[in-house]
Amino acid sequence: MAMDLSAFVDAAAPLRALGVVVTQEGREVASHLWEAACRRNIYSASKSVTATAVGIAAGEGLLSLEERLVDVFKDDLPQTVGENLEKAVVRDLLTMHLGQGSGYLMGADRPYYADPDWVKTALAQPFADPPNSRFVYNNAGPYLAGILVQRRAGCDLVNYLTPRLFAPMGISRPTWETDPLGNTFGAGGLFLTLWELHKLGQLWLQHGSYNGRQLAPAAFMAEALSRQTDNDRDSFGYGYLFWGGDKGSFRADGKYGQFAIMMQDKNAVVTITAECREEPKLLDAVFTHIYSQL
Repeated sequence: MAMDLSAFVDAAAPLRALGVVVTQEGREVASHLWEAACRRNIYSASKSVTATAVGIAAGEGLLSLEERLVDVFKDDLPQTVGENLEKAVVRDLLTMHLGQGSGYLMGADRPYYADPDWVKTALAQPFADPPNSRFVYNNAGPYLAGILVQRRAGCDLVNYLTPRLFAPMGISRPTWETDPLGNTFGAGGLFLTLWELHKLGQLWLQHGSYNGRQLAPAAFMAEALSRQTDNDRDSFGYGYLFWGGDKGSFRADGKYGQFAIMMQDKNAVVTITAECREEPKLLDAVFTHIYSQL
């Protein structure tokens, strides 16, 4: 049965939603476009794609979540390595518990770094806390996670993921922001259409399976979409570069309302693209007007 989106459309329109699509049990039950569903920057929802790349690479034996950063990035370390950096492992790159006291490589800062080597820049920032002790939203972690995959795979994230993820899902080669040295910026800057992001949401809901093919390790994706740590915004927690949400949901979450929301208890995905400046209101509208009908 088709879902009535009229109440959500009325609530989301003034919040500058651009498009929404809803599937349940793998079947589309509703969609609405305010504007054409062209490829748009999904901002930090890109982080969830990077997490998926880490899971695939781990499944291929290219890396382990328990490797220490001082071993992984031994040629990029600052002159003095403190005890907190000594303790940090790859898993800490995925949970926003890296140990740095504030965020680095954030959007407003990236154009102005003097050093084009962002790996060394990220690792040179102070590790004020022990890893896995405090949530600090930080682009350095997912960026470094993406760098690790690229180095171990010998290619950028787009080339790595195209045969493993994008092509099998019918997603043509996307554009993804790069750092000054040409490495994919795994913390943001991936451009996808509404329906391409939604396909990834379906893959994540199904713990790495899409159209009967296991494209990412199921065990890793189950961990990624479960509470690994607390966060500093609400009581729902954080997975591996996925935000926990209401009703046991997890989501890929990008600036201005780029959401792929996996409602695991309803076997449903709600995906939104937007130019919203009040993202919590947009999420509230999803659970008030869409979740209630599932």
